[in-house]
Amino acid sequence: MTLRPEGTAGVVRSYLENGLGSWPSPVRLFYNLTAFRYENVQKGRYREFHQFGCEAIGSSGPAVDAELISLLQLFFDELGLKETRLRINSIGCPVCRERYLQTLKEWLSPNIDQLCANCRARFERNPLRILDCKEERCQKVTAEAPAQLDHLCPDCQNHFDGLCRILDTLALSYVIDRRIVRGLDYYTRTVFEFVSEHVGTQGTICGGGRYDGLIEALGGPPTPGIGFALGVERLLMELQAQSIGLPGDPPVDLFIAVAGDYATEAYLLTQQLRRQGIRVETDLLDRSLKAQMKYAGKNNMRYVLVLGEEEVQKRTGRLRHLETREETTVQLDRLAEALV
Repeated sequence: MTLRPEGTAGVVRSYLENGLGSWPSPVRLFYNLTAFRYENVQKGRYREFHQFGCEAIGSSGPAVDAELISLLQLFFDELGLKETRLRINSIGCPVCRERYLQTLKEWLSPNIDQLCANCRARFERNPLRILDCKEERCQKVTAEAPAQLDHLCPDCQNHFDGLCRILDTLALSYVIDRRIVRGLDYYTRTVFEFVSEHVGTQGTICGGGRYDGLIEALGGPPTPGIGFALGVERLLMELQAQSIGLPGDPPVDLFIAVAGDYATEAYLLTQQLRRQGIRVETDLLDRSLKAQMKYAGKNNMRYVLVLGEEEVQKRTGRLRHLETREETTVQLDRLAEALV
């Protein structure tokens, strides 16, 4: 039995199994799921956690990399999240990475005994992950290690240069961080992180990168892809540290108060208005008219309409704005139009 560690591989399997490769490219998808990690629990990093992510499949150029990064920056800006820094790197493709890994192993070999047990095991399996180790002893060993960014093939170098040019055009500030490799083995070329620079909460908020070989590895045709994942608990912790509240739900447009035995008519009118995109509620507790009006006021509803015998018979009503107390006579069959 395996507990799901991340979302991208599952999204890619779904992409293949459901024939999404026939959709116009790039195919843009998002997910919001529960995932699990095995390592020790840390602040903002729980054994069971929630992960939101986006994937763009089918485009190999750097423009889609920049689009995904700019989407994240816009999301943070709309939340009001400050003190974040974008860090980018390229870890190349299988062609140039194979040559680089040999160079890296030769450089690490004299100091392999100084690495932690995990990194000694990674030395043969995937030495690139050693650069991402958070152990202080390993960071000291790899501080001056050669970087993949200095060993890119021409295609990978052109891709990374293109990404930087687009980010510059979009006026998105970034730092080139040669140590970013990300924690999953399927990444290629572009990798990136948004890191908090807020005092007391420094750390990665979200990260992502390209996975141009993943779809082929899972049985599909060669297809490029890129995505990011964001830990929801980590984001909430960052928002709390910066005293940023989440945006509230929009107010209810209309409350239909019932005077007398006209609940059925109120239910019908409520349903009709909801079909027209109006946010509307009506009484469901058989409260008095006074209690209904109090409920509408306490819940910051914008308008209230009292539905009684006269309103039902004449098919008109008095629409009251709860903040200004202004009233307007409206026809019930044109109520949605009046509210808009």
